[in-house]
Amino acid sequence: MAGLPVYTWHLAPDGLATRRQLRALGLRPGGQDVVAQVERPRYRRGPLIAYLYRIDRAKPVRPMTCAKRAALAKANAARRTCPQCRTDAGYVIPVSLGMCVPCAYPEEQRAA
Repeated sequence: MAGLPVYTWHLAPDGLATRRQLRALGLRPGGQDVVAQVERPRYRRGPLIAYLYRIDRAKPVRPMTCAKRAALAKANAARRTCPQCRTDAGYVIPVSLGMCVPCAYPEEQRAA
């Protein structure tokens, strides 16, 4: 973002925080604009950038409602359900496989 102050890693002034830092404090940006950015140098690629928000303008995190909790549980259950055998795998199905491990490698499961 053009025109923002840029700080190096761990040298941002007090009173500014990233989204994760705000969340750890039980806060959210609350619609405020980004006020600065912090850059962490990386080898071979450009710097890692994190946007900073003012802590004094942050708002409390909204509480989880019953409907949100139910929707989140349903979404997580869908990520664990194998589309091939329609069973709950007990873990999130890898996108690279697209199905649970026993369905992806049936010959290895029979040998074991």
